[in-house]
Amino acid sequence: MKFKTLQNLYRFTDILILFFLIFDFGFSIKEDYKPFRMPVYTIITSLLIFFNFVKHSSYTNTKALKKTIKFNIAILLTTIIAALTVYYLNHDLPEIERPLRPKVIYEIGLFFYLLIRLTFFIKFIYRIYFNPAILFVGSFGILSLIGALLLMLPNITVHGISFIDALFTATSAICVTGLAVLDTGKDFTQLGQTVILILIQIGGLGILTFTSFFAYFFKETSSFREGMYMKDFTSTENLQDVFKIAAQIVAFTLGIELLGAIFIFMSIDRISIVENKIFFSIFHSISAFCNAGFSTSSSSFYEPSLRVDYSLQWVLMVLIIVGGIGYNFIFNSSNYLKRSFLNLFRKKDKIATTVRVITLNTKITLATTSILLIAGFIFFYFSEASHSLKEHTSTFGKITTAMFSSVTPRTAGFNTVDYTQVATPSLLFVILLMWIGASPGSTGGGIKTSTFAIATLNILATAKGRKRIELNTREISSSTVNRAFAIICISLITIGISILLLLFFEPETDLLAIAFECFSAYSTVGLSLNLTPTLSDPSKYVLIAVMFVGRIGLLNLLFGMLGQVEQKFYQYPQENILIN
Repeated sequence: MKFKTLQNLYRFTDILILFFLIFDFGFSIKEDYKPFRMPVYTIITSLLIFFNFVKHSSYTNTKALKKTIKFNIAILLTTIIAALTVYYLNHDLPEIERPLRPKVIYEIGLFFYLLIRLTFFIKFIYRIYFNPAILFVGSFGILSLIGALLLMLPNITVHGISFIDALFTATSAICVTGLAVLDTGKDFTQLGQTVILILIQIGGLGILTFTSFFAYFFKETSSFREGMYMKDFTSTENLQDVFKIAAQIVAFTLGIELLGAIFIFMSIDRISIVENKIFFSIFHSISAFCNAGFSTSSSSFYEPSLRVDYSLQWVLMVLIIVGGIGYNFIFNSSNYLKRSFLNLFRKKDKIATTVRVITLNTKITLATTSILLIAGFIFFYFSEASHSLKEHTSTFGKITTAMFSSVTPRTAGFNTVDYTQVATPSLLFVILLMWIGASPGSTGGGIKTSTFAIATLNILATAKGRKRIELNTREISSSTVNRAFAIICISLITIGISILLLLFFEPETDLLAIAFECFSAYSTVGLSLNLTPTLSDPSKYVLIAVMFVGRIGLLNLLFGMLGQVEQKFYQYPQENILIN
């Protein structure tokens, strides 16, 4: 009974920390109360250390749980020691300013502690609830609502924000879209931009990826259902490897984003308009890799000094392509390259590098992505020669801008040109690229490159009178073809309905601008013809729903709601339907 009471106190302390952090971050505190923040942080952290010690002594048979508790204690002890050390080392500062530096240490340590607690709480929900598809949808919905409430805090914005604008911004961030009703760089404080950045990172990787990462890190057991869900997400055949791959995904993502931030920082070193270059680099590296399209620059990369920074644009393009090509492709290709490299030093007992090392999915992803990038570059280079490319005098500048225009519609959302001045054929081609989107298992959206490739192959096979799609000594299953065409139909129906609704709510708006906006929202791209800030509230709600459906996939939701159907072991006689 005493232990249960202690557990409830432990949970209450977690909630107390959460509300205290929200209050401390989100509200302006009077000068008289600022010195009290340091003692409160110290008391709360000390309580958590005590609770974790008691919990560690109570659990004697659970090694994984005890390892988690030890890690929590290590984080909390490091936090309190570092904070108190910094506090006493700054004894020469005024009493009001002295607690500010250790306060930052407390905030970082407690935030990371709460993140671990939250991931394991979500993991617990995944265990007790049997439908991962509904939980996946629900997690995005709850995070959008939480993000909206956080964005409404006074210290988050410069002039305040309405609920609909906060919800739109939070949904756009968690769905890695990039459509914005407010200026991210001017209307949000740096704290608000940090909240948006956290939502982008969580939305890009997915909630279950984080929980699986911590499960693997602490070697904790996981449910079979959770493993099956991660197996589908990571496109892994071996169920035993899914949590290891989830850990690799998180580690790879953070590593690439750190590397990208370094290269971005190096490329903007001489640009004077960028004030906080470190934050700018981190923000845009995460936004680019997650294909989010958010920027702290008011006109994205169309700013005069940024649109001619071609080294910066190539760094962003690499991040966008790597983030949008899919983790399955990256790990499969790295495995093949590793085997090939090791075989260079082996005369005997070479590691097998058969066709199965490079899977058919990897080949389709690589071929489709390459064709779309090259075709997009050629199209924009010639179609925009008399329009947006005229601003660039050098050939390298024209090539870079044309290539960037080919890469960014694939769900990234950055722009180095003014799309209101782009030729109509180019806009239509951008809509096509946005609709196709990135590759499966990536941070991007759209119907996905593999879906488009399978649909194209099926059309060619049907035209040749073949009943099966055969490629590289492999046959693509009929269920995969059916799923591809279901995704295409659902996307067109969803986009079509959203266009009709926006035409109803915005009767004086151009059809092309509305269609461009709806395709951008569904494919989580973020490109706009400057229509988003002018939309009415009903239109914003429509686009919120479209972004949400485009990110989670309506087919996934339907599987979760209707997929629990008994398998039937009989078949009715077939009958042909006339199709002209």
